[in-house]
Amino acid sequence: MSKRNVALFGATVVSVIYGITFTIAKDVMPKYIDAYGFILLRVSGGMLLFWISWLFMPKEKIALKDFPRIIAAAFFGVAFNMLTFFKGLSLTSPISASVIMVTTPMIVLVLSAIIMKERMHKQMVTGIILGLVGTAFLILYGRSIGTASNASLGNILVFVNAVSYGFYLITVKKLMDKYNAFTFVKWIYLFGFLMVLPFGWNQFEAVNWAVVPIHVYWKIGFVVVISTFITYLLNLLTMKELKPTTVAVFIYLQPFFATVFAIGLGKDDLSLVKIISAILIFVGVYMVTQKKKTLAN
Repeated sequence: MSKRNVALFGATVVSVIYGITFTIAKDVMPKYIDAYGFILLRVSGGMLLFWISWLFMPKEKIALKDFPRIIAAAFFGVAFNMLTFFKGLSLTSPISASVIMVTTPMIVLVLSAIIMKERMHKQMVTGIILGLVGTAFLILYGRSIGTASNASLGNILVFVNAVSYGFYLITVKKLMDKYNAFTFVKWIYLFGFLMVLPFGWNQFEAVNWAVVPIHVYWKIGFVVVISTFITYLLNLLTMKELKPTTVAVFIYLQPFFATVFAIGLGKDDLSLVKIISAILIFVGVYMVTQKKKTLAN
């Protein structure tokens, strides 16, 4: 199997894990631990795992001039990204959150076009408008069963998270081209931990661990070890072989896995609003990515 095929398989596994994570994380918060407290737990656990792993890896020295990029990656890929996502997910539903995350490839391409000063073409603009209309439709009218306490605000925060993740994919690519993943990801998580600490400490301290059921501990462990440590490694390793836009396109699979898992467990329902929004977003992203591919040829 070629390196590219291994990378594509890894990206698929990441989509499955993230699709499951929407529902698993929703089961933990806000009932047992609030969003920011959960993020502090997630980031601190990931930080420890990455630093321990680094002890067994070949050592590289990071150039001082690359630390501003690492700090930016920590902000967009860990702190701001996770804080807005988990807070948003605690307020909305698994399916709505996963559908909005599909806008990430579109955001990556728009940001790339702005940074590279590329001209915006009609098909690209039309796709962006369709995607934004679908997102706005879901934010304004999407309602869900269960514990979606403020779906509109939750959906907005998940969209902000998608924008943040788009910045992260672009920011981290140059680091991937220069260093081994283990060389810099431990720093990304260390800086990310310092950034989320002021937001999450009070909520983390407030948790009554004695009343947390065993199955919730397992779900927390899944999010820390599998959804954070394993997926970040797979994402970083796949980005060695794939472009950021290709990695982002695998987010298309997340709503499918999230929907199957959430509906199968009775945690969410599939409404007409979600279906229409998903169609608009998928068509919009398809138009944008197709135009990008045409320009690249």
